[in-house]
Amino acid sequence: MDYIKSQTDEGEINLFYKEQGNGQPVVFIHGWPLHHDMWKFQMEELSQHNFRCIAYDRRGFGQSDKPKTGYDYDTLAADLNALITQLNLTNVILVGFSMGGGEVVRYLTNHGSERISKIVLLSSIAPFLLKTVDNPEGVPESALNELAANIKKDRASFFKEFFKNFYGADQGLDVSQPVLDWTYEMAMEANLNATIESINTWGKTDLRKEIQDIQVPALVIHGKKDSTVPIKATADQATKLLPSAEYIVYDNAAHGSYYNMMDNINKSIINFVHIEEMQNA
Repeated sequence: MDYIKSQTDEGEINLFYKEQGNGQPVVFIHGWPLHHDMWKFQMEELSQHNFRCIAYDRRGFGQSDKPKTGYDYDTLAADLNALITQLNLTNVILVGFSMGGGEVVRYLTNHGSERISKIVLLSSIAPFLLKTVDNPEGVPESALNELAANIKKDRASFFKEFFKNFYGADQGLDVSQPVLDWTYEMAMEANLNATIESINTWGKTDLRKEIQDIQVPALVIHGKKDSTVPIKATADQATKLLPSAEYIVYDNAAHGSYYNMMDNINKSIINFVHIEEMQNA
């Protein structure tokens, strides 16, 4: 198994990563509460198109170390920077799903874009998920607190139901029981404390000012049926705030679009990269 080390205020930790293919590096940042394996459909396809696909487990999740602290975006962005620098990656395409979109934004804020060529925000929480007076389409804080309480009370039972909504099964979208079981198993590999602490990070971090400073080309993809991360508070706002962004909305996609829209999303990412290459040729 492959690991890199990240040195933060909490000490040195090991982060698991997996890579596939050769070519321009694509770093995939998984969503909450999953791990690197959620990206297997994208890694298999993109690795056939001259991309070096790298997916890692966020601290506290999957096969990475599970420290008690460090689940804020500054620390998580430092972990991402450790991966990029230790693997000596350049001309990187960052792909962040859900919570991972926050890492993409904070990485660019804290570590710059020298090594980054493009970003993709897929079903991302960026720029701001929390409902406030100036963000009325967001998720109420009471809902986030209830989410944390339910996980603390009975995580297993909660996730058995949560992923039906995650994939849009409650809206008539097709998802098999084996896929639900696979996703559930990923979630249960995470540390309970990391799962709960991360809710405040992805649910309450305001990235609206930061996202306006991003200068690299961006692709924003979101499903209109995403009830986990509402599109109006996130993707709609992200495309307004990003200096330059391509925006793709799938009418029949929920939050787990990496699975139920995998062919479309894979093609969208590949086309986005190739279009930029042709423009820069």
